[in-house]
Amino acid sequence: MDLSSIDYWVDLHLHLDGSLSLKTVRKLAKMQNIEVPEDDGKLNKLLVCPSYCESLNQYLQCFDFPLQLLQTKAAVTESVRALISELKKENTIYAEIRFAPQLHCRKGLSQTEVVEAAIAGLDGNMKLILCCMRGKDNEEQNIETIRLARDYQGKGVVAVDLAGAEGIFPNSDYKALFAAAKEMKVPYTIHAGEAAGAESVRCAVEYGAARIGHGVRSYEDSNVMNLLKKSGVMLELCPTSNLDTKVFDRLEDYPIAQYLKAGIPVCINTDNRTVSNTTIRKEYEKLSDTFGLTIEDVNNMLVTACKYSFADKCCKEDILRKAGAL
Repeated sequence: MDLSSIDYWVDLHLHLDGSLSLKTVRKLAKMQNIEVPEDDGKLNKLLVCPSYCESLNQYLQCFDFPLQLLQTKAAVTESVRALISELKKENTIYAEIRFAPQLHCRKGLSQTEVVEAAIAGLDGNMKLILCCMRGKDNEEQNIETIRLARDYQGKGVVAVDLAGAEGIFPNSDYKALFAAAKEMKVPYTIHAGEAAGAESVRCAVEYGAARIGHGVRSYEDSNVMNLLKKSGVMLELCPTSNLDTKVFDRLEDYPIAQYLKAGIPVCINTDNRTVSNTTIRKEYEKLSDTFGLTIEDVNNMLVTACKYSFADKCCKEDILRKAGAL
């Protein structure tokens, strides 16, 4: 479908470390005297998900190299600035860029320094989501991430998330973490229903998530579908990423039509622009071509993304105005 009549985009599920362009990677490497392959094809192999990727766990290995480049304040600031510049060129009027501060402390930075460096790279209506990480023995780091989200709310940070290997570390392990977020009045989305099934989504909704990162496997349980509709929790769908991680083998099997028909709020996102070799426009075009979505369908999902954003009232009104929804 020709989407040329749509002149703005919104991306709510966008990982910083999975979205470093080749140009940005080369600049960050030069800044830090880190050697990278001169050949773009060889460098791409370090950044882009291979066709033989078999699971989310293998997909997550694509983040090892980018994270090596994001261990200084200057690198974090530049990566955020460069990504926002690319988004603006593509007419993205609002994005929530997420990253895990604790993963950027390998060379001595504190989580506070990492967050402040990321904020320094912000521009316009672009915001940050701080990710807690699934894993062992990092409870203190996760609580610190939530505290930072609380302390920097209104200063560029809008929410927290839980990311990582969902199939290995289930959402049920993190009840206390999100109870802490709720107590600190920090909004949150939770990765769920990607590597694990619909029960993971139920758990995230019961923990009070305002949105679900992915949630694409919710259709496996009609009760969870009803729960989503009743609660009004939105799914942050990321089609290409879900194909890369083999949640689905074919885009034709993607359950977007089921969610739209059921009246469950959804929006489309990139997840990782570089790792999945995509843009927000490509994501909508793929779905439109495969499922015959109308311009109205696409516009409705973009407006839904605006409405479900974690932006403050003033920012939300601005992006809704730009979307023609006010």
